[in-house]
Amino acid sequence: MKYTASEIRQVLIFTFLLALNLIFCFAVSPGKSYAQEADSSLLITPDTIRMVVDTSVFNVNKIADTLKPGQTRPKKKSSITSKVEYSATDSISLDLERQKVFMYRDADIKYDKIHQKAAFIEIDFGTNMLRARPLLDSAGKSYGKPEFIEGDQSFSSDQIDYNFSTTKGLIKNVITKEGEGYLHGEVVKKLQDNISNMRHGGYTTCNLEHPHFSIKFTKAKVIPNNKIITGPAFLTIEDVPLPLVLPFGMFPNKRGQTSGILIPTYGESANRGFYLENGGYYFGINDYMELRLVGDIYSRGSWALKPLFNYRKRYKFNGSFNFSYAINTEGIRETESFKRNRDFRVAWTHSQDPRARPKSRFSANVNFVSSQYNRYNPTTTQDLLSNTFQSSISYQTSLFKDKISFSGALSHSQNTSTKLVNLSLPSISMSANRFYPLRRPGKVTNLKWYDNISVNYSMTARNDVSVIDSMLFKPAMFNAFRNGMQHKIPISSSIKFLKHFTMSNTLDFTERWYSKSLQRTWVEGFMVDDTTFQPGYVRNDTIDGFKAGRDFGFTSSLSTTLYGMVQFKRTPVRAIRHVIKPSLSFSLRPDFGRPEFGYYKEVQVDTIGNFQRYSVFGDGTNFSSVYGSPPDGRSGRVNMSISNNLEMKVRSKSDTITGTKKIMLIESFSIGTSYDLAKDSLQWALVSINARTTLFKKLQISYSSVWDPYVVTTTGRRINQFEWDKNHRLLRRDNSAWSFSLDYNFASGKKTKAPSPKSDEAKQEQEEFVLNPQNYIDWSNPWNFGFRYNLNYTGRNMPATQTVKSEVVQTLGFNGDISLTPKWKVSLASGYDFKSHKLSYTSVNIYRDLHCWEMRFNWIPIGYYKSWNFYIKVKASVLQDLKLNRKKDFRDN
Repeated sequence: MKYTASEIRQVLIFTFLLALNLIFCFAVSPGKSYAQEADSSLLITPDTIRMVVDTSVFNVNKIADTLKPGQTRPKKKSSITSKVEYSATDSISLDLERQKVFMYRDADIKYDKIHQKAAFIEIDFGTNMLRARPLLDSAGKSYGKPEFIEGDQSFSSDQIDYNFSTTKGLIKNVITKEGEGYLHGEVVKKLQDNISNMRHGGYTTCNLEHPHFSIKFTKAKVIPNNKIITGPAFLTIEDVPLPLVLPFGMFPNKRGQTSGILIPTYGESANRGFYLENGGYYFGINDYMELRLVGDIYSRGSWALKPLFNYRKRYKFNGSFNFSYAINTEGIRETESFKRNRDFRVAWTHSQDPRARPKSRFSANVNFVSSQYNRYNPTTTQDLLSNTFQSSISYQTSLFKDKISFSGALSHSQNTSTKLVNLSLPSISMSANRFYPLRRPGKVTNLKWYDNISVNYSMTARNDVSVIDSMLFKPAMFNAFRNGMQHKIPISSSIKFLKHFTMSNTLDFTERWYSKSLQRTWVEGFMVDDTTFQPGYVRNDTIDGFKAGRDFGFTSSLSTTLYGMVQFKRTPVRAIRHVIKPSLSFSLRPDFGRPEFGYYKEVQVDTIGNFQRYSVFGDGTNFSSVYGSPPDGRSGRVNMSISNNLEMKVRSKSDTITGTKKIMLIESFSIGTSYDLAKDSLQWALVSINARTTLFKKLQISYSSVWDPYVVTTTGRRINQFEWDKNHRLLRRDNSAWSFSLDYNFASGKKTKAPSPKSDEAKQEQEEFVLNPQNYIDWSNPWNFGFRYNLNYTGRNMPATQTVKSEVVQTLGFNGDISLTPKWKVSLASGYDFKSHKLSYTSVNIYRDLHCWEMRFNWIPIGYYKSWNFYIKVKASVLQDLKLNRKKDFRDN
């Protein structure tokens, strides 16, 4: 058959297009390659430039058209539906006759969601097969093992044969990551929908090619994002099989939260018997909520239920609610030693993202426990050693275009030693922004003195009660609530004159509202019966009803700041600066104890007719109000104070800009007293002296003392006679106090680089630290040692004996750790009790990083909490129940 020149030209053009399609248009997935060399005449120049080819332009199924004009051929759909990117650092060759492409050294192909890398890749377009293999270098070592990535799944293997048309494949010696674990298999057959059948493999959470441990199996089926099902399985550690065989295995492989059983820890306690602890069920409710329902049970009758509910909504809020209820028994039943305690704990934390509602914020931090809960059911060392707990639920917002600030809170504090509980249900505060009633809106310059007059308003309200824990939520507790509301309106102004002096004037008005008041009456003695006589007494009655108390006062103050500096030349000390801040103020207040106000009354207190003055708002003994009562007596007080600050400037080689640095010599040194013009005697108040400084940036020193200008009798009563007139001294020391605090830390100074916060490992470590800070191990420093020492001295003059009663309180705490090797860490925390002359709470911790496992040993060698705890377990949470735990509890001492 003869062809015309035009027909020959068309055949050549289509042949060229076919060659281009074979190079550019191919699918990429795992497969099996041939160990044959391509014809050297077909090798092309190595091209390391990554190309993006639009396969919509070419069609691998398009060939030269031999049909006669007018005839049509049915269209065949191409198997290439997406763009292809490819590269190889050595060479890319093609075999046009067999429709094959060969890629050598660092072959890299990207097609849709599939990414294939290997030392050698062969693509057969005739059979739609992809084959990937490693190669051998000049030393005979294998390199470039095939790596396959499809979506969020990836694995590496020795051999891949993949049909990109049927999406089926055969893989040998594969290692694939499934969730937190890794699957190892000798032969894997990949089916449709990414389901795989595996023969002779193992499951592990160790990321090494040769893992430290694994759960071996003969066959398995992997269902992505669901589960892994195996046949008979057994545990191996360091290739040593353990006599622990399971008829089958099922490992969760679902991304996100998955519900399941929580395996308990078992053991024996000397006082509580055999136990199962922290066993239960985990409910993965949805992506925002989870519930962990666990409990403890002991063979001698004790048990506990501990549900934990966590919730989180990104950019909105997150929190955790934990409620624990426990029945704790001690001793032998039906004997005097037997005790049964009912304990509970309520913990709730809630935090709002500031971006959710910028003008309002709701937060909660609740930690409420019964007095014996942490004795039997401690969760952390801090809980074990603490006897005070606080809670707060608060809400803050701004109203009326940020002109009003409002906040409300429910708070609680308790002492488990005294069993005293303080509740504030609720406390409310509201305040208005300061405004200037005499200033024109928008005026900011050329201000007159009256332009600086400002008015402010604030309101607080509280409803408080203080009871022992056994009276909580009983009628007596609700009857004991104290409530009240306080309003404050300060009117103030500030004037600056003579350039250096500032005068401030303030007129304060305070009003208190209460729902109860106190009435005290004298009851004469009477005969109860024929033989019993009731002596006279003072009866205290709490009167229900609205009662208000008001007071006001005026204060004027004058202050300035003086600077003094001495400079030196040719000395290490370049300058010394002294700052003095004198202040003089005058306060005036009327006598709100006068009868017309009705705030203070008198009551007979004995049979001879002695009277005692009391406030209708309570005296703090029989009844006390929340905000107190208006002050009794007139006051016209002149307050005087002076504060000092001393610092020096020295040479510094580390400062390359100024060449100097500041050193604080005395941070503060102040003296203050007052004189009351309204009194007829003892007009001078006590003189107070306070000072503080810090030496070497580590040693904090503070001093305070009180000095009296008047003579005191042997009974401790001050009389209107100056010390100078009797003892020829200006002041008499009443009491003084010294405080020394040293906190020092020694470290190697060779910190290693911490992992990047952006990495998944670092994020997981940060979350673990937030949840369990006591388990955090700092590997960034080879060793460190720190100690804290506090010394407090107080001395009080005793007029009766003319001696000084001194008291010294010392505390010493120290802690440290050392990395014996890059995987061993030993830490110690202890202190010294100077009163009992022995060590305080001491804890020794040993940690061993076993790569995919970890080992911890905690030992408390002395004291009431003497105990030890040892465990070794897998790090990954998916196998968290694969562990060994042994302990001796402090409750068994």
